[in-house]
Amino acid sequence: MAEILVLAEHTGGEVKKVTCELLTLARRFGEPTVVWAGPGAEAGRERCAQFGAARIYAAGDAGFADYVVAPVAELLAQLVREKAPALVLVAGTAEGKEIAARLAVKTDSGIITDATDLTPGDDGAPVAEQPIFGGSTIVHSRVRRGTPVVAVRPNSVPPQPAPGAAEVTPVSLAAAMDGARITGRVVAERGERPELTEASIVVSGGRGTGGAEGFGLIERLADALGAAVGASRAVTDAGWYPHQFQVGQTGKTVSPQLYMAIGISGAIQHRAGMQTAKTIVAVNKDPEAPIFELADFGIVGDLFKVVPQLLDEIDRRKRL
Repeated sequence: MAEILVLAEHTGGEVKKVTCELLTLARRFGEPTVVWAGPGAEAGRERCAQFGAARIYAAGDAGFADYVVAPVAELLAQLVREKAPALVLVAGTAEGKEIAARLAVKTDSGIITDATDLTPGDDGAPVAEQPIFGGSTIVHSRVRRGTPVVAVRPNSVPPQPAPGAAEVTPVSLAAAMDGARITGRVVAERGERPELTEASIVVSGGRGTGGAEGFGLIERLADALGAAVGASRAVTDAGWYPHQFQVGQTGKTVSPQLYMAIGISGAIQHRAGMQTAKTIVAVNKDPEAPIFELADFGIVGDLFKVVPQLLDEIDRRKRL
């Protein structure tokens, strides 16, 4: 069975959800093998095994954390030359796409980015689905040269468990680590809300909130539902909420079980980042707002009247 390399996204020993999504995709094409750069492979082994990883190539040198992407790309290139995998999958994050691009150059291979699905073609080779022009058009692409390198958007594919051995095999980087070096880190403060890209419920606010003060209502609703907070580009550009919470084509891509768009008109750029949500609820006072074309449930009304009623009902049901 062909070997499929999956670059693990992790924080220490905590495996991120997107890695489980990539393992789910990898099983369609062969035997999934995780590539783990940095320490923590043993801690992440159980999670990788849960989603079908046959083995883990663990390069445990702590120095991977001291450099920006270059050593990881070199490690993948080394494994591609040694193992001749049928496919390499990485997360379509900013860092992941840079690693993928460097890997493609090093191995003289084709690359596909922003894939939202991956299926075997008639000859068994991977065919990627890619939304373009803000999601208004879907294209199908395939690599014609070298080892296919594909960067997959997070939250595009539901992770599906399947048992695997996940045997840890130590590997080492033959080349010296070099490139841009990290000289300092600042840990972002995190509250009790779930991470935006991994949350099962997301409540997003738009221009209709009217300002930073009005956006507080979005936070209250999110906290009542145990949800993550998102925002439209209009909100983050106006400085009402931090940019790292932007959902859309130029922000984060989310695919929760429930997405609530509050005061968001539904421009195509925003829809590109949330249209794969399982259930979409929209609240907007404009009955012609484009978001209603996508919504499963729509409420035409003033969010400052609708959301307090939602909060009251949620509170009532919690007390039952």
